[in-house]
Amino acid sequence: MIELVLGGARSGKSRYAEQTVLAAEKPLFYVATATVYDDEMRQRVTRHQSDRTSHHQSWTTIEEPLCLADALAPLLARDVCVVVDCLTLWVTNCLLHEDSNRWPAEKLALYSLLENTPAARLIMVSNEVGQGIVPLGELNRRFVDESGWLHQELAQLADKVTLVTAGLPLTLKEESS
Repeated sequence: MIELVLGGARSGKSRYAEQTVLAAEKPLFYVATATVYDDEMRQRVTRHQSDRTSHHQSWTTIEEPLCLADALAPLLARDVCVVVDCLTLWVTNCLLHEDSNRWPAEKLALYSLLENTPAARLIMVSNEVGQGIVPLGELNRRFVDESGWLHQELAQLADKVTLVTAGLPLTLKEESS
């Protein structure tokens, strides 16, 4: 099963994703895409790590800022639960990479991987960034566009799409299995 969880910053989307898989009684994997560039980001990462350790269940954390499909491929063939947090950080990492072809190749690799229904339960967390004004600057507009297109494609592939606002989940799509 594939679920896409969308929401704004500090909306509760990560907490929702983590709590959703805790009852599964399967091995838990957390694929983190963040790249730590400064103290503020380090604090955010530390907070997420602390939240996960408070669940009394161990998570195996895989840090992969760029090659998301490569990191997911061995996990999705197993009967496990995987949370990817966060797709918009992954988009940022790819767009800022020195190889300008990185983003299209990584996005295509993820789509190709997800076309076959995985054995794992996969929850992908991402920031909904398309509800604001059109940002200034070419890179900012490209980020919003690419994130929006990614979300649309993944929503088509997903069995479930959830929007989280103020800690409250709203199911946008749910296909019966």
